Amino acid sequence: MADTHDKGAFRADIPLDAVEEALRSVERISGGEPQAEAAPLEVESAPAAAEPGEVERLRAELELSQAKGREVLDKLRAEHEKLLRAAADLENYKKRAARERDEVQRFGIERVVKDVLPVLDGLDRALAAATEDDALAKGVRLVRTSFEQALARHGVSAFSAMGERFDPAVHEALLQVPTDAAPPGTVVLEHARGFKLHDRLVRPAMVGVAIAAPPPAAGPKEG
Repeated sequence: MADTHDKGAFRADIPLDAVEEALRSVERISGGEPQAEAAPLEVESAPAAAEPGEVERLRAELELSQAKGREVLDKLRAEHEKLLRAAADLENYKKRAARERDEVQRFGIERVVKDVLPVLDGLDRALAAATEDDALAKGVRLVRTSFEQALARHGVSAFSAMGERFDPAVHEALLQVPTDAAPPGTVVLEHARGFKLHDRLVRPAMVGVAIAAPPPAAGPKEG
């Protein structure tokens, strides 16, 4: 063989400049050449514990702040409820004013109607006393018709109670009439008609109401 080696021998092809650099490094270390010191490690110190007095002060300030917060909240709640009540009162006032305005529009002439009804009653009595062929009665009848039409344009209407069952809600009994011609409680006389303004009773009908006639008196006994 061209090349022979001893058993166990080792050969490595290392560049010469690398070997020299390694030797120089060893010499620097062994010669005690100073090395750069490592930067000191900074350790953050824990905050110091708060003093007991400071804790109490902070607790008192927190409680005071919470109390003021509750006080402000209570005031805001009270103001809110106050505003709600004011809004409800205003709405009720508007509704009440609207009802009163409607009442005035519908029933504002009620007093005037009550004042002119006796005039209409006089025309009714004049016609009741007149004969059918009375020329003056025809003119009075025309006047009464025109009068009633004028009242009707303002919501006034007349009603008669003759022949009806007595109703204390719309009738006023002036007298009782003993009779067998009608059942007891029936209106058999009418002194004046009743009147309404829209759906409100202005004056009840003035009437006479039938009651049972007394039994005939017994004749004298024969001796």
